Amino acid sequence: MEKRVFAGISLLIIGFGILWFGWNQTAKIQPVSDSSPIPVVQAPELATSSATQGVEGERVLVTRVVDGDTIVLDNGKTVRFIGIDTPETVDPRRPVGCFGKEASSETKKLLTDKVVILQKDTSDTDKYGRLLRLIFLPLENGEILFVNDYLVREGFARVKTYIPDVKFESRLYEAERQAKEAKKGLWGKCI
Repeated sequence: MEKRVFAGISLLIIGFGILWFGWNQTAKIQPVSDSSPIPVVQAPELATSSATQGVEGERVLVTRVVDGDTIVLDNGKTVRFIGIDTPETVDPRRPVGCFGKEASSETKKLLTDKVVILQKDTSDTDKYGRLLRLIFLPLENGEILFVNDYLVREGFARVKTYIPDVKFESRLYEAERQAKEAKKGLWGKCI
């Protein structure tokens, strides 16, 4: 009986703590410990909703952008962005998707020859052997752009999540809702 009461009180306290302080997934992100300099870029217009502070992850150089949601690193590894999908531009079996060229162009503008911070969610790779990662880009203003979120928020991508990699799923769906309402990008031109 005492154990049940203690467990109930503990759950109640935890629940109140979550309600009081909020459930903020970005609060778990810690600063990168590597002190090497990071080349930065100018903040994209309207990027403040996609920005965050201090991010833990691996610093890597992007050498090539395959399309809006896939990049190649200087070590030759290919990275597929977690939680998003941009219209196709390079699949030979499909026509170029509506707003695909714009999405690819935006990703190239943001990431080509830039050092980014990659963060793993749960899965390491997809069925094609590509690394699955969240992408963060240091900006001139000291903030760090959450690229996955930015591409959705500005209408270059839509949300496409796969369990178990759903760390920022609710944030991405909120960004998509806002982009749809504002008819940004593909939501104003293709749908």
